[in-house]
Order: sequence, then C-alpha cells, then structure tokens
Amino acid sequence: MTIADVARHAGVAVSTVSYVLSGKRAISATTRQRVLESVRALGYHPNAGARALASKRANVIALVLPLRAGMNLPVLMQFATSVVATARQFDHDVLLMTADEGPEGLQRVAASALVDGLLLMDVEVRDPRVPLLRELGEPSVLIGFPADAEGLTCVDLDFARAGALCAEHLAAGGHREIALLGAPRVVYERGTGFAERTLAGFTAAAKDLKSVAVPCEETYDEVAETVKILFDQHPGLTGLVVHNEAAVGHVLAALRELGRSVPEDVSVVAICPDDVAERASPALTSVLIPAEDVGHQAVRLLMAKLDGLPADSMLLEPRLTIRESTR
Repeated sequence: MTIADVARHAGVAVSTVSYVLSGKRAISATTRQRVLESVRALGYHPNAGARALASKRANVIALVLPLRAGMNLPVLMQFATSVVATARQFDHDVLLMTADEGPEGLQRVAASALVDGLLLMDVEVRDPRVPLLRELGEPSVLIGFPADAEGLTCVDLDFARAGALCAEHLAAGGHREIALLGAPRVVYERGTGFAERTLAGFTAAAKDLKSVAVPCEETYDEVAETVKILFDQHPGLTGLVVHNEAAVGHVLAALRELGRSVPEDVSVVAICPDDVAERASPALTSVLIPAEDVGHQAVRLLMAKLDGLPADSMLLEPRLTIRESTR
C-alpha cells in the first residue's frame, strides 16, 4: 500500500494524507478521521526510508546508556522506558546504545546519519563526551549535568537539593549524628554527576551535625560489613540516608542483625523510586527519583531542539515523602 492508495480510498489529495500523518498542517477533524480510517482499513505503514529522504530526518533518536559497574539496572530501565514511550508520542523510535564507547561511539553514530539527535545518560562531572557534543551537528540532551554545562541542554533531578533535603529532614527530627550510605565506590571513582551532587548537598546541609559519608556496595555481605563498621566507629549514629537503590533492603536487614530497630533506634531516609520505598519494611521515607518525568522532559527538550526551538536546561525539584522509617 502507498500513500496514493490511501488518498484514493479516502477521496482526498495525496498531500492531505501527508499532512494528516505528519501533523505539519491543520486538517479538519472530519477529513483527518476519514484518512485515518482509510489507513487502518488498508493496513498502510509509512516507508521509513522514503520518509527520511523526503523529510531529511531519520525519525530515530539515540539513547546513549553505557552499562557500567555500579549502575542499578531496574532504575535505568525506568528512564529508558520513559524515553521510548515519549519518543513514540513524537513519532520517533529509539536506538539504544549500551556499549561504553565514550566519544568514539558518539562520533560513529553521528557519522552514520542513523539518528536525528542524542540523549546521553550516566553523565560524569568531567565527562569526556562533552567536548565532542559541542562540535557535533546533531542536537543533544544530557540526562545529568557535567561541571561545565555551558552551551549544553541538560535535565535531571536536583540531586544536591535531594541530599540536603534528607539531611534537613533528619536534623528537624532531632538527629545530631547522621550518615550517608552512597553509591558503590566505582561510581564515585568515575566522578558520576548524580552521586557527587548528592554527597555535596548532604555534606553542606549537615555541616552543623556530626556526619559521615561512605560508599556502599550492592551485595548483602558487603552492605552488612559497611553498616557494622559504620556503627562500630559511630555508636551514636541515629540517622541514615541511603542513596543506593540496590542496597536499601540489605541496609534494613543489616540493621536488624545489629539489633537496631527502624525507626525506634535509627531513622532511615532513601533517595529512590517510590516502588522501592513502598516495598521496604518498614516503608521508607524517601526522595523520589522521578525517572518517568526526567525521561519525558529529556525527549521533549530534544524534540524542541530538532524543531529549532529554545530548549533550556532543567533541574527538577526533589519531593520528600514521609513514611514509617523516620521519627
């Protein structure tokens, strides 16, 4: 089936069918409905190659998501799912790039003309991909903020404020000795932006308290050892902030092993998706990681750039939900 077949079936001009499918010109609701009914009746699907030649667009965006040590796959997939779903609303598909190729991978996909634009995740404070992004012709959006975001479009949760919000909540509850159990050590060694900013926000907000921050791995044995050492060295500790989705359940189990009740002996706040906080026992007071919203906003910004429209960087305000794990 071709676009001409659809036009004959609907009794309209070929250009009218094109405008209905592309949305580039307003068409009356009655005519649009007639065209769409013909499309469904004939089983018509636009030819991607022909459409790309005509529009000079591939109608594909790349999501650059290098799968590295210390990354929490379920949370990453929430971001990816949101990107894919939102891209389809803009009639775009998503090319997922998971290899850790750095600037070379960006150069390769840009030179191939496979995609219209780039979305980058796992952004480092001193990300080696940033200089190339400024040189490439392809529009790009970063899910995360490098240290130098000048001339770039970025979107993320305000992780510095999230870390501060957790410390402030514990301080307001009367806690005077608190700790941050952070991401795995390798995440800090890479200089990953969200981990660095959370640590900075927590530290700044806890300046008038006794506070400590330590990396936290993901297996139960490693988490249990970290928690035991933490309380051995800081027996007066009464507040914990956990910024490691994979470790949340292990932290609570380790506290039980040490005979410390939550929230009676230790209050716990997490930075994690709501489903992780709600499944925990007790349910965790938490700052939401809004993966769906961040993914949606990233695609929206990229589509604006593709259309030559302004696309300013965004920091999403964190939201703390109080549940059963703090007092």
